[in-house]
Amino acid sequence: MLHNILLTTSRGIEDLARREAEMLFRVRGIKVNVEEKPFGVEGRLLVEVEESFYIDEKGRKREFNSATFLNENSRLLHRVIVEIASRKFEKIEEDEKDKALKRIYDFVSQIPVERYLKLSESFAVRSFRKGEHNLTSLDISKTVGRAIYDRLSKYGTPKVNLDHPNVIFRAELINEVFFLGIDTTGDSSLHKRPWRVYDHPAHLKASIANAMIELAEIDGNASVIDPMCGSGTILIELALKGHEGRILGIEKYMKHLKGARMNALAAGVLDKIEFIHGDATKLAQYVDSVDFAISNLPYGLKIGRKSLIPKLYMDFFSELAKVLGRRGVFLTTEKRAIEKAFKENGFKILHHRLIGHGGLMVHLYVVE
Repeated sequence: MLHNILLTTSRGIEDLARREAEMLFRVRGIKVNVEEKPFGVEGRLLVEVEESFYIDEKGRKREFNSATFLNENSRLLHRVIVEIASRKFEKIEEDEKDKALKRIYDFVSQIPVERYLKLSESFAVRSFRKGEHNLTSLDISKTVGRAIYDRLSKYGTPKVNLDHPNVIFRAELINEVFFLGIDTTGDSSLHKRPWRVYDHPAHLKASIANAMIELAEIDGNASVIDPMCGSGTILIELALKGHEGRILGIEKYMKHLKGARMNALAAGVLDKIEFIHGDATKLAQYVDSVDFAISNLPYGLKIGRKSLIPKLYMDFFSELAKVLGRRGVFLTTEKRAIEKAFKENGFKILHHRLIGHGGLMVHLYVVE
C-alpha cells in the first residue's frame, strides 16, 4: 500500500531535499518515489512511500511512521504533511472571491476527512497561499474549516481548537494548485531549531545552512570556517552532523559572538567550535590555512549601507585567497559585487543557484 507525503523546504534546494529524503528511506530499506515541485510548485516535494513495518522491543509488529521519521531526521525540510488530496483548479485566479471559495469548499466537502481524526479529537486549519488570486490565508482557513466541520457534523459534534488542536489540517493554495493534508510537524517549522536561544537580526535558516554544507562537499577531517558567522547557524549545524575536523567561526560584533556561543552551548556543541572575535577582512591574521569556507555574507538590509558592500567583498575575498585551500560556499543578493570580487581575486565559480530566503531570492555560489 502506498501513501503520499507533501514536504516543504526552501525554494531552490528541492534537489538536495529530495536526495536527503531518498537517502533516509534507503537506509531503512524503504522504497520511495520523490517528485520535485509537484504541479510546478517550488519549495515542495511529493513523496510516494510504501507501507512498511518493524518489530518493537516486545516483539510486536508495528507500522513504520514515515512522517515521524522525516520530522525527526531531516536537516533540510520545513514541514512534513501527510497528503489527503490535491487538485489543480483551472483559472481559479480569474474567479470572483465567492466563486473561488465555493470551489474550494465543494472540493474539500467531498474528501473523507473523517478517516484522519477521531470525533473526540479537536482540529484546526492552518493555511498558506501564494499567487494572484484575491483570497487571503484567513479566507482559505475559514472555508476549509467550514467544509471539514460540515462533513464531520454527519457523525457528531466536531471539536475546533485553534490554539492547541489534536489534528492540524494544512491547506495550501499556490497559484492554481490546492493541497490538503495533515501537518505532522506542528505550528513550529523544522527549520526553527530548538537550540536557537539567540536570534541574530538576519539569521540564516538552518535548512539553508545544511544545503550550503551539502554543496561544499566537506570530507574527512577537513577544516571549515565561517568568517562572518553571526549567530553560528552554519557551524552549529556542521558540528551536529558529526564533523570531526576543525570548525572555526569569526565574528566582528561581540554581541553576536556571545549569541553564537550561547546557541552552540544550547546545541551541545560548544566544545567542537572555535569562536574568534575578529574582522573577516583581516582573515590571514587569524588562520594560516583552511580547507573550506561557508558563509551567509552581509547584504542589503543586513549591512545597513549597501554602498559599503563592494569594498567589503573585495577586501574579504582578497584575504580569503591567501588562506583557502579547497572550496568556498557563499550566500548573497549582491551578484555584481561578489562576482567582481571573485574575478579579481582568482576564484573560479563552480556552481550557482538561486535560493528563497526571507522573502528574497538570494544567490548561492560554490567557488574554488
